[in-house]
Parts: sequence; C-alpha cells; structure tokens
Amino acid sequence: MTSLARIQIDLPDRFSFSTTITIYDQHINYRNHLDNSALGTLVSEARVRFFKALGYTELDVEGAGIIVTDSAIQYRAEAFHGEVLVIEMTPAEFNKYGFDLVYRVGEQASGREVARGKIGIMFFDYAARKAMAVPAAFRGRFPA
Repeated sequence: MTSLARIQIDLPDRFSFSTTITIYDQHINYRNHLDNSALGTLVSEARVRFFKALGYTELDVEGAGIIVTDSAIQYRAEAFHGEVLVIEMTPAEFNKYGFDLVYRVGEQASGREVARGKIGIMFFDYAARKAMAVPAAFRGRFPA
C-alpha cells in the first residue's frame, strides 16, 4: 500500500502581520471543534485585515485589485469555541503577477499551532478582466 501525498507548508522565520479572531459558535461543527470551512472564512477575514493594515482594500492595491488563485491548508490541531486564534501572515514567493500569502494559525492562550497555509494572490484589473503585474510600490514594502 502506498501512502498518500500530504500538503507540506514551510513557514518563514517571521511574519509581517498578525491579528486575533475569536472562535464563535457558528464556527463549530457537530464534532464540537472548528469546522474546516470556517477556518477558511477566518483566514479570509485575516487576509482582508492584512491589506487594510497596509492601507489597501482588495479592490485597490496601488491601483490593482487582487484575486485568490489557489489555497492550501495543513491542519495541525483542533480548535474550540471561545478560543482566540492568532493569525500571522506574510507575502512570499513573488512572481510577475502575484505572490503567496503564507500564514500560521495558533491558539493564543496555549500557543499550539492549529493550522498553516498559503493563499495564491494575483493582481487583477477588474475592468479589463486580466492579470496585472505586481505593483512596484507594494513589492517594495517586502524586501527579499
């Protein structure tokens, strides 16, 4: 029997952004822990906060919009109602049109790692319906 390939996500040494989000009742599934789809929603909220902290919206990053091209999550531990999650994020792996937004989700009180992941971000011209190059001013905020 062969083993199934598993997603492996390497984390950077440091993150450029952090936010906290409390797990509410609607985030819990019938097994009494954080639902996998709810985690995606919480990470999406953190992504919006990441751009807002930089003075942007997802429709205007130096004149460009963004679009999510892919997402990968590696679950590490359960999380439960009332716990406070710390979601840390930073851009990585820039290319011509975008980057990976790498993140770690931890439980605040215990420090346990709940999940890690990355979101593919592409800059997008919504009026022309086409990809745009990474805005130089945005790229310049994150030295290699």
